Amino acid sequence: MAAAGQGSARFCAAAPAPTMRTMLTPPPLSLYVHLPWCVRKCPYCDFNSHEARGALPFDAYVDALLADLDHDLPLAWGRTIHSVFFGGGTPSLFPADAIDRFLQQASARLRFAPGAEVTLETNPGTAEHGRFEDYRRAGVNRISFGIQSFDDGCLQRLGRIHDSAQADAAVKLAQDAGFDNLNLDLMYALPGQTLAMAGIDIERALALQPAHLSHYQLTLEPNTVFAARPPQGIPDDDLAWDMQEHCQAQLAQAGFVQYEVSAYARPGRQCAHNLNYWRFGDYLGIGAGAHGKLTLGSEQAILRRWKLKHPAAWLATAGSPAAIGGDERIAPQHLPFEFMLNALRLVEGFGESMFAARTGLAASNIAAQMAEAEARGWLQHVDGDWRPTAQGQRFNNDLVSLFLHDEAAASAGNPSG
Repeated sequence: MAAAGQGSARFCAAAPAPTMRTMLTPPPLSLYVHLPWCVRKCPYCDFNSHEARGALPFDAYVDALLADLDHDLPLAWGRTIHSVFFGGGTPSLFPADAIDRFLQQASARLRFAPGAEVTLETNPGTAEHGRFEDYRRAGVNRISFGIQSFDDGCLQRLGRIHDSAQADAAVKLAQDAGFDNLNLDLMYALPGQTLAMAGIDIERALALQPAHLSHYQLTLEPNTVFAARPPQGIPDDDLAWDMQEHCQAQLAQAGFVQYEVSAYARPGRQCAHNLNYWRFGDYLGIGAGAHGKLTLGSEQAILRRWKLKHPAAWLATAGSPAAIGGDERIAPQHLPFEFMLNALRLVEGFGESMFAARTGLAASNIAAQMAEAEARGWLQHVDGDWRPTAQGQRFNNDLVSLFLHDEAAASAGNPSG
């Protein structure tokens, strides 16, 4: 380990194990709802999504979601939901009345904060005229479009079911329905993509005047079609970095502020739900394959719970212990890595008080790692907060890996970057 830099004086002496404890404080709570079906599985997708075969069981699935929620409610009694996120799959395959019934019943079980952010992921290829008005009436107030590119050739190579004209039309339909809080998902370093093409994608996105833009690099994830048969023409690392820098400059010039590794927003329009993830907040996860994280104040422990992945297996057991794919109380020695895996994605970084409140560990437990990260130029101390430097953002994997416990290193794999 590198010699301690000047930042080490801000912490007590490093402890060999996380024995210095503080009070674990329950953070804000969100609700994640997984709707697992899509029209066609994209070859790069490693999410728990399943191609729809015939008519989907919308009513039965909503019933199962409510049963799943009821089963998990004892973990969240008395707490307030600050955001809801319908992810998938393609949630926009579900009709608005199904979304409405779920939200009505969920808000009868849990207190929803006034003005809570409610996001629905949408594929432009499934948008229908009139549907957005119904979603808005149901309580959805934020739409996230999985556009990925405005180049029809890139979209075809990605296996998307929509084209650029449908993407433009879907966004405008949502705006006509009264939605002004819109996110557009874009990818770069696509097969056959040039630097100029990546820039044009940003220009096309900005022309639609979204509030938020997610911009992330195509990666070949294990157990995907692309991993087994990589497509031709994927840009190399140097070109991918040039694309990222070029697009970041375009977004900054347009008034978008980067607040996370791959997220940009107009002032005040950051995604509240994802911010809660990155700040190591809590979330209930319901639906097939959904993951949750809950702070158990009475036990002074953090629980991760996940549900059975396959929709049929989950539907058959929802609302019972048999629907739980696993429960894990995070060991104290693994909490620094879990926290940093999220918090160090944020441009704002984190404060020592947040680390202590969210993990129940004193900052002294990470003194040596923080000093090493500062000495390497990956972290800086600004107004009481620890923030990744530009170099730290670029080498996020290496930065986060400093906090891997020896037992975790063998199984955790490469952190997201």
